[in-house]
Amino acid sequence: MAHIRFRAVEEAHKRSPQLVEVGSGNISDLFAVNVFDREKMRRYLTREAYESVISAIDEGRRIDRRIASQVASGMKAWAMERGATHYTHWFHPLNGATAEKHDAFFSLTKEGHAVESFSGDLLVQQEPDASSFPSGGIRNTFEARGYTAWDPSSPAFVLEQTLCIPTIFVSYTGEALDFKTPHLKSLAALDKAAAAVCTYFDKDVKKVQVTLGWEQEYFLVDEALYNARPDLALCGRTIMGHAAAKDQQLEDHYFGSIPERVSAFMRNFETEAYKLGIPVKTRHNEVAPNQFECAPIFEEANLAVDHNQLIMSLMDKIARKHKFRVLFHEKPFKGINGSGKHCNWSMLTDTGVNLLSPGGTPKNNMQFIAFLVNTVKAVYDHSALLIGSIAGEGNSHRLGAHEAPPAIMSVFIGRTLSQVLDDLEERVSEKKMSPDEKTELKLDIGKIPEILLDNTDRNRTSPFAFTGNRFEFRAVGSSASCASPLIVLNTAVANQLNLFRTQVDELIEAGVKKDEAIFQCIRKVIIESKPVRFEGNGYSKEWLEEAVSRGLHNIPDAVEAFKTFLLPSSIKLLTENGVLTERELEARYDIRNEIFSKKVQIEARVLGDLAINHIVPIAIAYQNVLITNVKGIKELFSIDEDFQHLAGPQLQSIRKISEHVRAIRELVKELVEVRKESNLISDMPALADAYAHKVKPFLEEIRYHIDKLELIVDDEMWPLPKYRELLFVR
Repeated sequence: MAHIRFRAVEEAHKRSPQLVEVGSGNISDLFAVNVFDREKMRRYLTREAYESVISAIDEGRRIDRRIASQVASGMKAWAMERGATHYTHWFHPLNGATAEKHDAFFSLTKEGHAVESFSGDLLVQQEPDASSFPSGGIRNTFEARGYTAWDPSSPAFVLEQTLCIPTIFVSYTGEALDFKTPHLKSLAALDKAAAAVCTYFDKDVKKVQVTLGWEQEYFLVDEALYNARPDLALCGRTIMGHAAAKDQQLEDHYFGSIPERVSAFMRNFETEAYKLGIPVKTRHNEVAPNQFECAPIFEEANLAVDHNQLIMSLMDKIARKHKFRVLFHEKPFKGINGSGKHCNWSMLTDTGVNLLSPGGTPKNNMQFIAFLVNTVKAVYDHSALLIGSIAGEGNSHRLGAHEAPPAIMSVFIGRTLSQVLDDLEERVSEKKMSPDEKTELKLDIGKIPEILLDNTDRNRTSPFAFTGNRFEFRAVGSSASCASPLIVLNTAVANQLNLFRTQVDELIEAGVKKDEAIFQCIRKVIIESKPVRFEGNGYSKEWLEEAVSRGLHNIPDAVEAFKTFLLPSSIKLLTENGVLTERELEARYDIRNEIFSKKVQIEARVLGDLAINHIVPIAIAYQNVLITNVKGIKELFSIDEDFQHLAGPQLQSIRKISEHVRAIRELVKELVEVRKESNLISDMPALADAYAHKVKPFLEEIRYHIDKLELIVDDEMWPLPKYRELLFVR
């Protein structure tokens, strides 16, 4: 094995920095050339078909099957001009990946002549085999039927000679088997609720859309080294490996000069992303060695989620061309920063107003305050479910550490804005305000933009932070779908806005003036949500204690976090707002537990194999070298004092190797038995609990002894690439 490791390291060091030709020219010339966007639709569709699709996108209207045939014809003509030979319905099943089944445009007539065809029926709906996708018991394994249905709001695109049509994915009986279906429902719920509240401030607002700007963190590892690490290849993370003498402690990688080979990879995948209409804007080195980030311009949330799923797939393909492997695991390397996916979330009206951005008038700023405090209240009321929405096996290694937000859902809005809310709470009474009080209050609200100027800051320890004109949900894991937390956040905010409007309307009906009613309800929301606002260090021990006194949830355990899906408040929130049924929630709960169990099971199997078949034999081989050395010393130096002096260190190493080898063998044996016992459990939540609390602890115990052996065994004999090689190859 050692020769494989050194050959891999040598190959990694020989890499050419420019392996793949990278496109050049203006981005604007490339942008969206492979996307069937509005400009392409205008050219390839009849006027009737074009207007029907635009109505479906902007107003949510249903497309008639007759019109769908016209759309399919134009879409096929455009795609074939772009070199497409196949088409697929592209969807997001509940395993967190994307799925696609390719069919050729090629068909045969009755006379046996070859033709290219694509009908409206094939565009609108297909029936892929759903038997192997996670369903949480919604459908039986022998019942394979599932349906994909076209999502017109996310444009079709051509990728590798295939026309990809974004779709939802549902069961035969109509339950959602994907992330997109409930996400679209949550966006519709928030649109309706937010637009209704906006009418207090601007009667022209008819529609509100959620905007999302994701920040994707990832690691790059040389392909040769990756292939020499079975744990990376099978688990996505290293389940053994001692820390390198140097990692991120000098803070010299963050925002540093991007290595030439990495830069070539970035330019390559960005070029392909532009062709697919993904507006990638930012690239930089992240905190840990070989860790990087990319981020796009803000987009409508449904499209942004599709683009994030697409770019992860794209990055993986392009990385291989550059002899890299990209790691999206939340914690691929122990002891250094893991990877997250910050979701920057806001709301935008059809009149062009960002509802989370202060405006130039008291009315605009009262609207800003209303949406700000109602978002905070939504997070407070459903903080447990928000933690559950981002929980997973990978994120469990990252959350709660001093590199990512703690597993306590708090909201940071900055001291300056907090003072504004405190003043509103103090000054707005439930009694009728005098004209002077109203005027003074409105004047102070009108000053919000100037008092926020250069006074907003970021709190990296907060999982949900206001950053000037948006909230940044920082606790989302790197490998996760953005749709998972957005489904909860959108629905929670929609629910709270509906409650807010009901309360304001009740006051108005009781004779309270509109502005005064809004102020009184804002004050109520400020008071009720105050426990979730926190401006300090979320990593501190004091905050953990204070959060308990505030009644906030602290759920660092993923399996416990999954249970939030079945809280009465969660079921009420998602069912009453028409986003998920109780059955669909139960399914998602089971699926989360199933995926967690399988991931820990795979890691346990890989670790057992590597420990017994790779590490232990090498440790014993090195021990035999030491034993031979000790015997030679004994022959040369017959005086006992000389022997003990000269052979003492080797004898100590021999003893330590024996102790670690014995511990590894015993622990692996116990691990196998505990895993076998756990596998007999048929109840999925109980199985996940067993893997979390009985099986998983063995992984760290075994790793401890392996990592100690790595420091003892001869470097030339050690079988696996070490951290210093994995993290610093250029």
